[in-house]
Amino acid sequence: MYKFEPHSIRLGISACLLGEKVRFDGGHKRSLYCRELTRHFEFVPVCPEMAIGLGAPRPSIRQVQVAEQIRIQNVKGELDVTDELQRYCQQKVATLDFLSGYILCAKSPTCGMERVTVYKDGTNNGSKSGVGVLAAALQQRWPQLPIEEEGRLNDLLIRENFFTRVYAYHDWQILQQSGVSRHKLTDFHARYKYLLLAHCPKLYRALGPLLADTSLPLALVSERYFVTFMAALSHQASRNNHTSALQHIQGYFKKFLNKQQKAELSRVIMDYRKGLQPLLAPLTLINHYLLEFPSPYISKQVYLKPHPQELKLRYAY
Repeated sequence: MYKFEPHSIRLGISACLLGEKVRFDGGHKRSLYCRELTRHFEFVPVCPEMAIGLGAPRPSIRQVQVAEQIRIQNVKGELDVTDELQRYCQQKVATLDFLSGYILCAKSPTCGMERVTVYKDGTNNGSKSGVGVLAAALQQRWPQLPIEEEGRLNDLLIRENFFTRVYAYHDWQILQQSGVSRHKLTDFHARYKYLLLAHCPKLYRALGPLLADTSLPLALVSERYFVTFMAALSHQASRNNHTSALQHIQGYFKKFLNKQQKAELSRVIMDYRKGLQPLLAPLTLINHYLLEFPSPYISKQVYLKPHPQELKLRYAY
């Protein structure tokens, strides 16, 4: 059995994406990008169809609308594995509290996160309205867990947002393991100030009063904080919000930078806002000034390094 490990980030993944031959045709859907990620994450592969004993190769299964229910059947309809799949997936996801994220295979009747084809009973006509059995169980049991489909990670903005949430989720798990206190919550919130501002200023502003409300039990504050925290990070960070966060950080250097340095930092930030520079340009300059003029408060900001540079995730901005 796995247990949470602070020094190792574990991600669940559809087994076929790692090259395991578990698909209905005996093949796989190996993802070269996911294979590259094994340098940074420990993957926990899962294939519900193999787990319930369907084997590979096997008859393909699909989601079918039967009366008011979605059933998981083979094309001819004589094989129905709905109950077995649902039972397995519910039992499996209950054991996955150690994960910090999950990467799913698209379109699968078991793993698809969205737009899974649901066929009308007895026909080959369908609509892309379904959610895979495992994906639905994950979303129900762990609603804040970062979940994404492998194909969508080709979009650099989606990719960056997903892994930002993965690292933040893992950071929260570390806090939970160490024992939550009001002081630790406040410190956690302070470290994430500018990252939250870049993603969703409205929800960031809602978190302060929540932490300040001493009339609520700590457990309730912690729960509500985390739900809002992850909701804020699920918003795509915008160029304008990034600019605002950068300008807030810029303010900490006013007393230390000379006129030329202030002008240079302002210019680089505004060039970023206009789309003339990538986000890395002002961040690199800020990190340079931090070395010259250390600020403990700014140095601990997760915004400056929400994930390892080796992942090259901020090249989309």
